[in-house]
Amino acid sequence: MKLWLDGGLLDIESARVSVLDHGLTVGDGIFETVKAIDGRPFALTRHLKRLARSAHGLGLPEPDLDEVRRACAAVLDANPMPLGRLRITYTGGLSPLGSDRGEHGPTLVVALGETSRRADSTAAITVPWTRNERGALTGLKTTSYAENVVALARAREQGASEALFANTVGQLCEGTGSNVFVVLDGEIHTPPIPSGCLAGITRALTVEWTGAKETDLPLDVLERAQEIFLTSTLRDVQAVHRVDARELPGTPGPVTAKAMRIFDERSGDDLDP
Repeated sequence: MKLWLDGGLLDIESARVSVLDHGLTVGDGIFETVKAIDGRPFALTRHLKRLARSAHGLGLPEPDLDEVRRACAAVLDANPMPLGRLRITYTGGLSPLGSDRGEHGPTLVVALGETSRRADSTAAITVPWTRNERGALTGLKTTSYAENVVALARAREQGASEALFANTVGQLCEGTGSNVFVVLDGEIHTPPIPSGCLAGITRALTVEWTGAKETDLPLDVLERAQEIFLTSTLRDVQAVHRVDARELPGTPGPVTAKAMRIFDERSGDDLDP
């Protein structure tokens, strides 16, 4: 396995990042996960635009997106696989201990791991913790992910693959690594960006391609929605067959099934929509 680190390809055994990298010591970093199909990245342009937005929001130097593209291409060429998780990580770099950044410049890592196609449906739970829709990191895809680690661990304990958050005012927000959609009276709805959810790439494409409405939704909408589905880079569109103790149909409902079909067709026609 080869990965890209600060300007070139390295064997995974020899790739090293300083123990004083700000991404490690204080979580000062951003990242993107890109689906790669037979060595070709999906929606890379959208991911790179969001990477730049996250860097700006965190106050990191603007990433050289041409270099990031070269790094992605090099890693994909060096590690052929049918379906991969391409991970772009960009951190504050070597810095003093503490919250202040150093002068050394950022660290860029691009790595690839093999993955498999998700199941058509999954289970999710709700958690008591909230997303802060007014926080400094709201809407940024940062490496400060410990909150998601804790919530996802609870989901795994309860036989689920995702945990869903409300925001501080009790509105449905998002999952640990996904966006959530509900079907009400045959119409698809998803929380709007001001709710505090991440502006997911798959979320945006699903809204564009299905006509889903961005709607403020109370958390208890999960108790009455006819159908529920999740979207993310590696899930694409995935039905939910259980939320907490509520059982939904074991196969995707008609609206979800149509959304899944539309996403598969449109994404297959254009790898960089």
